[in-house]
Amino acid sequence: MRATVDTFREDRPADLVAALARARSPERPGPDTPPGSPVRPRPGPSLPIPQAGPASLDLRALLRLSLAASDASGRLRPAPSAGALHPVDAELLVGTGCSLPPGRYGYDPLRHRVHHLGPPPDDTPPGVTAALDVTARRTVSHYGHRAWPLLLLDTGHAAASLVLAARALGTGEPEARLDGLTENPLAVVHVPPPDARNRTHRADGPRAPEPSGDTPTPAELLTRRSTPPPLPGAPSHDALRAVLATAERAAADAPLRWSAAVGPPRAGLVAPAPDGTSLRRYAAGEARPTLAAWAAGQAWIADAGAVLIAHGCPTDADAAHVRRAHLRAGHAVHLAHVTALRHGLAARPVGSWQQADLGAALGARPDRDWVVHALALGTRHADEENRT
Repeated sequence: MRATVDTFREDRPADLVAALARARSPERPGPDTPPGSPVRPRPGPSLPIPQAGPASLDLRALLRLSLAASDASGRLRPAPSAGALHPVDAELLVGTGCSLPPGRYGYDPLRHRVHHLGPPPDDTPPGVTAALDVTARRTVSHYGHRAWPLLLLDTGHAAASLVLAARALGTGEPEARLDGLTENPLAVVHVPPPDARNRTHRADGPRAPEPSGDTPTPAELLTRRSTPPPLPGAPSHDALRAVLATAERAAADAPLRWSAAVGPPRAGLVAPAPDGTSLRRYAAGEARPTLAAWAAGQAWIADAGAVLIAHGCPTDADAAHVRRAHLRAGHAVHLAHVTALRHGLAARPVGSWQQADLGAALGARPDRDWVVHALALGTRHADEENRT
């Protein structure tokens, strides 16, 4: 998979490993600063995305289901973002078989339009390749030195949003590159044109296949929201197992482990059993208050029904490992979030973690097993809880 993007290195950390160490420290961010433009400036006029033909990849629908803003403020989008600051920018490398002519385009998610940036390379594959990078200033404006882990997690969520949108539309199988080997772009998602073998037909043209366990509907993607706290109510064993299984499957080759903190009557940390059909408890005791303290003091986490945790990324990890762990954690939590909603759960990603050395807390060697990302889960939404 290849993507050509403009070099853009605004406020990149000189040392990502040092930036992560500082983000994990108890140091508090300073006052907010101006976030700058919510959309990366692009040359030339903006262009509408044409309607797709019957055999073309519908870029207008793909981007609407994955990256486009759905309100005037730009805060509400199919992909979640820390503080709703949405730092992820997309450049599109368009090949044949798409509703846009082949070329390089910058995407404007607020206006749902594109800017033509130039011709595509000769080896551009059919379909679209989305190169994802960040304008760090947007997230730094509120989170300060804690921003870089959040920027990487947000990029992983955006990549997962594109993958799910492609599946919902019945395109060829999308491919996400989240290996952490490059600083710019941070992630790349290639979506092939529709595969005729995977599509059915009706009188007015082709349509996506019926939804399966791994295929969300467009409506599910557009209505996915991070539930405001509190998130009370313990998920059922089956629902929690399904959420954990989705996360593990999505990050099977990532340097991460997955657990869930659960409350009484058998409070502790659980993980999928080797047979994949049950959960095993590997640590006893109430962990949710500790997680609340580690998660920038968000007290409501102590009362969440359960907390899915991605952990790993030791202190001595190099920059590529740091990027890979966080990108894959964001990607997996996004897919787990959709699974949670399909099981009727309330869910909210939690990305900011300080002093969250889970391994040391469990008596293992320090600095080896840190909380990277999480998804708080409950069975009742906050507004429902307030009515009871």
